[in-house]
Amino acid sequence: MARRLDPYSVRLFVSAARAGSILRAAQQEHIAPSALSRRLADLEHAFGTPLLIRSPRGIALTDAGRVVLARGEKFDDELQSLVRDVQSMGDEIRGTVRLYANMSAVIGFLPERLRAFMQQYPGVEVSLLENDTREVIRACLDDLADVGVGVDVPVPAGLDAWPFASDPLQVVVRKDHPLARRKSLGFAQALEHSLIGVHQGGALDRSLHERATALQRPFAPTVSVSSFDAVCRMVEAGLGIAIIPRSAAAAYAGNPRFARLALDEPWATRELRMYALRKSPRPRAVAAMIEALQG
Repeated sequence: MARRLDPYSVRLFVSAARAGSILRAAQQEHIAPSALSRRLADLEHAFGTPLLIRSPRGIALTDAGRVVLARGEKFDDELQSLVRDVQSMGDEIRGTVRLYANMSAVIGFLPERLRAFMQQYPGVEVSLLENDTREVIRACLDDLADVGVGVDVPVPAGLDAWPFASDPLQVVVRKDHPLARRKSLGFAQALEHSLIGVHQGGALDRSLHERATALQRPFAPTVSVSSFDAVCRMVEAGLGIAIIPRSAAAAYAGNPRFARLALDEPWATRELRMYALRKSPRPRAVAAMIEALQG
């Protein structure tokens, strides 16, 4: 097996083979002939076989030398291309950021923030996937997501977290509903009405079930759907009222056909956070996104 190869020695070998002379190659590469000769000898030692036939008239290639020249030319070209590509980047940030986010973040906050980010960093591609907060956290821990956005939860070991946005819960009702004139509503009072559930098993659904259990009341939605826009359509059709984040209420119930009430509970102040696997250093594109998206 060949020993570790020095890319600079391979480049010098290619120059010498092309020039047919160690002296001419040394002049082209701005290195002393004795130093170049030592480099070539070290390269032959690394391969364990002679690569050059030396004579007073110059140098010629052995069979092994011809193989090294053919591969070495490609290797040197690729190496120089790599150097040019890296140097041409300068301060420009490039790359792909894998972003996982929960439904309310995707609806309420990310579109504008991502637009501003992508305008500032046109060389960065964003791969966005919507998922429940539990899956967002899991994707970050498994290094499937570079950045995650979800509901504020205890931060698992190995993750970093940053504030993203406040997204308190609201009660959405039809404009002609008896509750429509109210400014706020307690959760216990909301449970007295037909409810529309969203994303069964998701973070919001689990939270409302837990709060109802604490009140020793059932949380039994009349209808459960998978998206906030579907929830609002059900409310509009008169099937019940709904408890959803303010971002979703603004997006899908922000017209005169609806009324939006504050959910008057301490736990209704809902915070979203960004999460990322702890790395040092982070890829520049990921670090730029974390800085840009912080609330």
